[in-house]
Amino acid sequence: MVEGINDHTRCIVDLRRHMWIGGIEEDLRRLIWQIAVVGKYISAKIHESNRKLAGFKNVYGEDQLALDRISDDILINMLRNSGFVREYASEELEDIVTIGHGQEKYIVTADPVDGSSLVDTNLAIGTIIGIHQNSLFDSGRNSMVAALYITYGPLITMIYSAGKGVHEFVLDREGEYVLSEENIRLKEKGAIFSPGGLRKDWTDKHLKFINKLEADGYKLRYSGGLVPDINQLIIKRGGVFTYPALRKSPRGKLRLLFELQPMAFIMEQAGGLATDGKDDILSLKVTSVNQRSPVYIGSAAEVTMAGQFLSQ
Repeated sequence: MVEGINDHTRCIVDLRRHMWIGGIEEDLRRLIWQIAVVGKYISAKIHESNRKLAGFKNVYGEDQLALDRISDDILINMLRNSGFVREYASEELEDIVTIGHGQEKYIVTADPVDGSSLVDTNLAIGTIIGIHQNSLFDSGRNSMVAALYITYGPLITMIYSAGKGVHEFVLDREGEYVLSEENIRLKEKGAIFSPGGLRKDWTDKHLKFINKLEADGYKLRYSGGLVPDINQLIIKRGGVFTYPALRKSPRGKLRLLFELQPMAFIMEQAGGLATDGKDDILSLKVTSVNQRSPVYIGSAAEVTMAGQFLSQ
């Protein structure tokens, strides 16, 4: 528990106070707060979305909802006026955008609406943010200083880490993010697994790993959205999510900058692991904005087991 917060007051500690008590650098906590506020606006857009395609593709050739474009605009406009961000990279843009004057401290990466294809089914979706201080073309371990994701479900929750543990906040009826759980830690071994990709496209080594999980009684929990699937691992304290190398897509599907680095940062802070099957996600050097990677992420036992199967 954060020093100075007792059981009686814990439930009314808001995000700004929590970061201040935690000793997070002032500019970083102000930036995290501003991004959290943007989540309120994105949530409102989700509710009013007409769920119709915008009529064009994003840079990766996927259907892009009007919601994606609007959410990206909201984020970039807020960050442009924040005074803390010099560059912005988004899954919806073709390249890194300079939005500051060159002297600002941070670079932000974003997946504004992760799981937007799930909007019409009314499943939980989210926003993923990475905050860097150095060049994006480095490893996440050398450049990242914070990460967060917001889950838009029955409740709006935000989980963030600025390198001092993993903490969950819930947006209350008054529009404040209030502390729900702090210093979340995964168990060494979990009980659920979330496997992405089609079974027919899996490699033999990956299939053997999944078969082992099934034989050991792991429960299948897969929504098709990265944010809700990672969130359940965090809240349930363990398990594994994987989107592996596929026979025709050896680099997998998920993007290193926008999806995997932020989630790996959070997972490691919660005591878990995140690898590409061999190397830590945060140790991988970024060579292009749209770089993809396989991923095994979750509690230590399952991710370590995956590496053992893949190395056979």
